[in-house]
Amino acid sequence: MKDTLVLYPALGKGHLNSMVELGKLILTHNPSLSITILILSPPNTKPQSLQDIQTLVKAFACESFPSITFHHIPSISFSFTLPPHILPLELCRRSNHLVDHILQSISKSSILKGVILDFMNYSTNQITSTLDIPTYFYYTSGASSLAVFLQLPTIHQNTTKSIKDFHVYPKIHGLPMISIEDMPEEVKDRESQSYKVFLEMARSMKESDGVIINTFDAIEARVLKALKGGLCLPGVTTPPLFCIGPMISPPCKGEDERGRLCLSWLDSQPSQSVVLLSFGSMGRFSKTQLKEIAFGLEKSEQRFLWIVRSELDLDELSLDELLPEGFLERTKKNGLVVRNWAPQRAILNHDSVGGFVTHCGWNSVLEAICEGVPMIAWPLYAEQGLNKVTLVDEMKVGLKVNKSQDGLVSGIELGEKIKVLMESDNGKELRENILKMKISAKEAKQGGGSSLVDMKRLGNSWTEHASWNSLSPNSPFLFRSE
Repeated sequence: MKDTLVLYPALGKGHLNSMVELGKLILTHNPSLSITILILSPPNTKPQSLQDIQTLVKAFACESFPSITFHHIPSISFSFTLPPHILPLELCRRSNHLVDHILQSISKSSILKGVILDFMNYSTNQITSTLDIPTYFYYTSGASSLAVFLQLPTIHQNTTKSIKDFHVYPKIHGLPMISIEDMPEEVKDRESQSYKVFLEMARSMKESDGVIINTFDAIEARVLKALKGGLCLPGVTTPPLFCIGPMISPPCKGEDERGRLCLSWLDSQPSQSVVLLSFGSMGRFSKTQLKEIAFGLEKSEQRFLWIVRSELDLDELSLDELLPEGFLERTKKNGLVVRNWAPQRAILNHDSVGGFVTHCGWNSVLEAICEGVPMIAWPLYAEQGLNKVTLVDEMKVGLKVNKSQDGLVSGIELGEKIKVLMESDNGKELRENILKMKISAKEAKQGGGSSLVDMKRLGNSWTEHASWNSLSPNSPFLFRSE
């Protein structure tokens, strides 16, 4: 029987994509393994067909990795509607009994070496622990935000206050002082459901057989030293950490109409002269904020490529209606505005791009590092405030924008920061810093590099664990009845 790993991403294409890329990376270094990727189906949907699975193989370019197979988990019926941020967690929890059966079925034809859970699928740890299957978590953000989450149970135990009521900044080992404002909204109120979710998530991760992190030593050295030294989990053993990054999706070739438009326009611009503004799929702004951004771009007098997403329906409103009167006409010689999407990685890779205004999503941060593009940090949600602290205060590869009391970033503030990034000695220093990190990113994944060493350690850990299949036939966990 073949040694098999099961990878279990959370609901959503983004989570699935990152887990598929992890599977490819694992197989590149451990070609004797086979990998089964479990796929959650949205509630109340029809069963997936063989054709759907074949479509997935093509969509994620898995043709050259025949050892990767996909297994659709049957859809769960919900009689009610859940908020988007709660749905993946509840769907996972309700699917655990199905995952239990699937794991036992896989074990009959394979030697099950371990399960890798998306950190959002933490509730499945109850199943894998009961079955005594080695369980790892894949944390798709950086080590800095991981340090915060892992210390949450300690903070919870040592105080009766919510983080939002702290009078001093919480002390996070390995990190600079983090303001309450930069902490994720989900963990600020200890009475909220989201706080309880992250508390349980942290407890599950610290009890696992290892945490795989999409980072590398050179960019987060101080916090990784604190994590590995046990400072973030006092009194308990820190699980093994495997930093295997930077792991980012291959650049889209920009072969659709918008991609061709962006790359063709960039071809006509001078080297490192263009600022890219891109805020992720959920980075949508009010009409007021869009007008401030437009005002800031004009004030900066820099070339720009702006990917616009609005809280309003872009299909009903034209860009002329969303943006200040005459803005598109006034800036048509040195700016390009694109609706909703553009091939971000390919754009960052272009020689004409010299700066990046970003929401600080970790994948975007890694893309900028790998392409050597300095950043302006404008976090919007989740752990992005923590990522901002890391890239501005620790890595020193970006500037931060300041928000007013109503949460807006003024056009004056944005314009000034863009000008500093593109024209000042400070901006030049940031560019030099990130170019060094670009080199470090390549070195981390080459012979003897830190990420390659951790990848080998990860592979060795699977051979060190006794396989679940090798348990005694009398084990009460092998053939449980529901």
